[in-house]
Amino acid sequence: MLKNTDIEELVAFRHALHKNPELSGKEVATAAIILQKIKELGANKIVANLGGHGIAAIFDSGVPGPCVLFRAELDALPIVETSGVPWASNVHGVAHLCGHDGHMTMLLALGKLLSRKKPKKGRVVLMFQPAEEDGSGARAVLADPKFATLAPDWAFAIHNEPGLPFGYVGIKEGVINCASRGLAIRLSGRTSHAAEPELANSPITILPEVLKTLDALGRGGPVGDGFRLSTITHVEVGEKTFGITPGEATIYVTIRASHDEGIAELQMIVEKNINAIALPHNLSVSIESHDDFAASINDGEAVKVACSAMKKIGVSYGENGVPMRASEDFGAFGWHAKAAMLCLGPGESHVALHGPDYDFADDLIPIGAGIFEQITRELLG
Repeated sequence: MLKNTDIEELVAFRHALHKNPELSGKEVATAAIILQKIKELGANKIVANLGGHGIAAIFDSGVPGPCVLFRAELDALPIVETSGVPWASNVHGVAHLCGHDGHMTMLLALGKLLSRKKPKKGRVVLMFQPAEEDGSGARAVLADPKFATLAPDWAFAIHNEPGLPFGYVGIKEGVINCASRGLAIRLSGRTSHAAEPELANSPITILPEVLKTLDALGRGGPVGDGFRLSTITHVEVGEKTFGITPGEATIYVTIRASHDEGIAELQMIVEKNINAIALPHNLSVSIESHDDFAASINDGEAVKVACSAMKKIGVSYGENGVPMRASEDFGAFGWHAKAAMLCLGPGESHVALHGPDYDFADDLIPIGAGIFEQITRELLG
């Protein structure tokens, strides 16, 4: 169990992380701070620069047994923070508005507990993963040859989920986070002088139909096997000038589905429909994929282990609030291990994730660390 002095230290550390956020793939200073803390805890082995700036800290019992991985994220978001807290971001336009600073701190809290009492068998891996926000980090970690030395049998993660009661965990077998993909659609034609728009071949003429078509591809609703959602996030047409009829338009759309197969199908529909609209107007179409998140699928056995652990330490849990529309690249770890994502509530009225005034609830730190520790005891003694 964490001491009061531990919690005070951990909260101060979380605030320090919050003040100094870094974007996906640029988590140099964050990784260095985490590395120093891990060394102080006396991990048996540390693997650095995993899939970029990732760090894995290994606590080894010295006795053969399963390997259990717990994951947190290093990166922040490109959003201007307006929370007004004393520990608000020192970096304009970058902020920890998804709670990754809190997730890292929960993992370090688990490290404190393991440094005092190692498991009876097997190994625990604390995985600090880079670049979660753009969906590239988990795949990069898994593709790194150094990851093969970890070989986890189990993988767990906690994500705070505003809207759920404080201390309540949303968990279920099967889909827990939707798959998603960002599509950058470019429609290209020909510019002209604004005084002679008839000489242009402008995407302006078809833009309303394109936007209406994209919006109609998926209207959301409850997350089930047939769930689809298409969200237009950005539209840009021509140059910021009064003298040119635009010859190009760019549209960003995020597509979501409950399974990876649904994402592939939805992208094919986007490509088919947009080409059908644009080509008769002699407009060329290019579509690029970005921020590709696989669906997170909770393994049934991993869910049972997590629920057993929470029951023993008195943490309330159930299927309220899950599965989630939001994506999480933790799902990639499930390709290699029995994995489960737990959604920990900071309160029904807590500011939503990615909101400019969001801040992680510090009181969740000992709860998350306690769940992780009990899962460790369940599997490794």
